[in-house]
Amino acid sequence: MSIEGIEEVVYGVEDLAKAEQFWTDWGLRLAASSATELDFRTLNGCAVRVRAAADPSLPPAIEAGSTVREVVWCVDSPTDLDALARHAGITRRDTSEGSECVATDPNGLAIRFRVSTKKAVDVAGSPSNNWGSPQRINQPSRIYERAEPIEIGHVVFFTDKLQACEDFYVALGFVVSDRYPGRAIFLRASPTGGHHDLFLLQIPGGKPGLNHVAFSVRDIHEVFGGGLHISRCGWETQLGPGRHPISSAYFWYVKTPCGGLAEYNADEDMLTADWHPREFTPSNEAFAEWAIEGGLDGNTRRQLAAGGDAIVAGKFGTERRN
Repeated sequence: MSIEGIEEVVYGVEDLAKAEQFWTDWGLRLAASSATELDFRTLNGCAVRVRAAADPSLPPAIEAGSTVREVVWCVDSPTDLDALARHAGITRRDTSEGSECVATDPNGLAIRFRVSTKKAVDVAGSPSNNWGSPQRINQPSRIYERAEPIEIGHVVFFTDKLQACEDFYVALGFVVSDRYPGRAIFLRASPTGGHHDLFLLQIPGGKPGLNHVAFSVRDIHEVFGGGLHISRCGWETQLGPGRHPISSAYFWYVKTPCGGLAEYNADEDMLTADWHPREFTPSNEAFAEWAIEGGLDGNTRRQLAAGGDAIVAGKFGTERRN
């Protein structure tokens, strides 16, 4: 069985107009719209579907307010759907759009699996001139005026049932990449792939909810260009730019009117079945090698905020340091 990654995320939101403006500024392509529905696409066809929160067709929310209502994962073939349907709690059904498998995970989140409709795209990041191995000769590196996300890279949720969620997803074929024992787990959809497609966090006294949805872009320069553009558009950065030491990825997190955060993400580690999961203790240093709190102003290119709160507080909810 082969699960490729995320095909789409479905939001239920309280303000469709703000949602439309945000995802347009974010760099997604508006594919369809109505008074109650918006459909956006990444370059490779991943979908961000936005629906009015009161839409009765939406699955139940795992938290109050605007949030992700459903995550759709893609597989290689109908044979993979057959294999998924043999798992307890997974239902196979036929729809006008084709066959799919549906379930609710232990966190209460609705999930679906269907054969991938993502398309190959001819995009590439700027080559790097690493010492001893220059890849960019007589060619300046690109500067991005804004981002154009290539695909949905991963999703992150808070949970109060971490072990049950791990057991559920591993049984479906997800693979553990790394973990904070008893606190959080990184899972990738298949043995070979990016560092994680799903990250689950359990904080003391915490409840289920959305943390963020990450969008993969070409390179670190597009992370910067996208972040600066979204800042110029007036949206608030929570944290970024910065770099995660666990996945090696560069990031920029922005608050969204759809609930949680959206992340520009690039240059994450690629893993295979030979990878051995590591264990970490929650800390500033484990979460970010470096990061800019509040982001950069898109016009001055200077830091917007310089607070002293620990980065780890926003992720694990345990302590705040100066």
